[in-house]
Amino acid sequence: VQLQASGGGLVQPGGSLRVSCAVSGTLFRFRDLAWYRQAPGKQRELVAGIGNDGTTTYADSVKGRFTISRDNAKQLVFLQMNSLKPEDTAVYYCNAGQYSSGIFYAGNDWGQGTLVTVSS
Repeated sequence: VQLQASGGGLVQPGGSLRVSCAVSGTLFRFRDLAWYRQAPGKQRELVAGIGNDGTTTYADSVKGRFTISRDNAKQLVFLQMNSLKPEDTAVYYCNAGQYSSGIFYAGNDWGQGTLVTVSS
């Protein structure tokens, strides 16, 4: 699976940003997808996941602020981030894994990620 994330950048606290990920090398419409992030000195963590049926899950820290969505025709997955905080600063990665019983299990492929920096 190839994953190409894009759309990161510098944004002020309280601002918004949408990151995108192009997915190829797999039957996109059947895949469960997710966004992870890794901040400096911290472990990679799940931010949001979306099943092939549109079911979503979010980390508590981003609920109500972030929205994950997918475009099966274009093989893209998005993460809309609103009300951004400095603690959201991280490299954001997309992943094609498995979503079962409310838990997202990451696949082995990651891609290069896209850096989101929230700072004034």
